[in-house]
Amino acid sequence: MSILRALGAALAGAVGAGDDTPPTVDPAVVRAMLAELHLVPAGASDLEVESALRRFQARSGLVPDGVAGPATARALAKRVREVREMRDVGLAA
Repeated sequence: MSILRALGAALAGAVGAGDDTPPTVDPAVVRAMLAELHLVPAGASDLEVESALRRFQARSGLVPDGVAGPATARALAKRVREVREMRDVGLAA
């Protein structure tokens, strides 16, 4: 749950930002979410994380640029929430 709180805080900052450049999400949060989704192993290299992020973006209909901007962060958070809900009802490992 702390991952999603941190992500929410990062996204909240994006809403209040005064310029047109959206901030990226904390790389540690992105790494943890990708690991929770079993898209990267524990201790994955930065290159492995970027590659997994690009694959996730492509599968999610996002531009596979390897940058965890707001749209990618929302998609990751949604997928983590879905997986947790499935796990809670015994449909996912």
